[in-house]
Amino acid sequence: MKLQKIAKTRELKYLLLIILLSFGVSALALSAIGMPDFIPQFFTLAMTDSVNPCTFAVYTLFLIALSVKGVGKKRLYLVGLSFVGAVYISYYTLGLGLTLVAGKIPLEWAGYFAIAFGIYTIATGIAERSRTGDKKALRKKMFSADTTVLGALILGISVSTTLLPCSAGPYLVYAAVIARSSMTLVFLLLALYNIIFVLPLLVILFAMGSLRDSKEFSRTMVRHSAELSVVAGVLLVAIGLWVLSQAKV
Repeated sequence: MKLQKIAKTRELKYLLLIILLSFGVSALALSAIGMPDFIPQFFTLAMTDSVNPCTFAVYTLFLIALSVKGVGKKRLYLVGLSFVGAVYISYYTLGLGLTLVAGKIPLEWAGYFAIAFGIYTIATGIAERSRTGDKKALRKKMFSADTTVLGALILGISVSTTLLPCSAGPYLVYAAVIARSSMTLVFLLLALYNIIFVLPLLVILFAMGSLRDSKEFSRTMVRHSAELSVVAGVLLVAIGLWVLSQAKV
């Protein structure tokens, strides 16, 4: 029992370090490139995307699949990190594509889209409607995947396409805002955004100290998906209004 308590304390320390580094590095990087005024909008968009109920629903299925297959703690971390890494790479790549598309539309349109998507997110949250794609197909993918690093990488890349339609609002708006920057800056800004995007997945993976606790925590977040959707929708509407104000400057 004492050894478990020490291990859990160590994991929490690592987790706090990850969180502080994620937010600290992002804020410092934005300040260093002369974008300190964009920090509130950056964190609002990234966090709105990262606490998306669809993400938690997908990750809960992943953890349940690992639980059924009897994965041990060390393998859980290895496979879990591989899955998160694959989601990061896939979402980053999708972001590059969105940036190319968003750069061709007026910034004002992005503002209207953010407001519309925000209202849609609030409505689905109140109605408690899921925005995740085909859950049956998703569940089949999760339970048929190998519990190896390669299997987790393939699975992470595959399910990223499931997350995009559900979280397209914040990501498309972010892509539209940064699309006017240089390509080097776009690469950096997408890298920072996706660090924040995968942060909750790392929190679930490391904070609990066991597969069972991680699964229960993730399920709890899914149970509060209505509240999360409403909050995310309100923030997205606020960002849309900000984008419109910038477009008129």
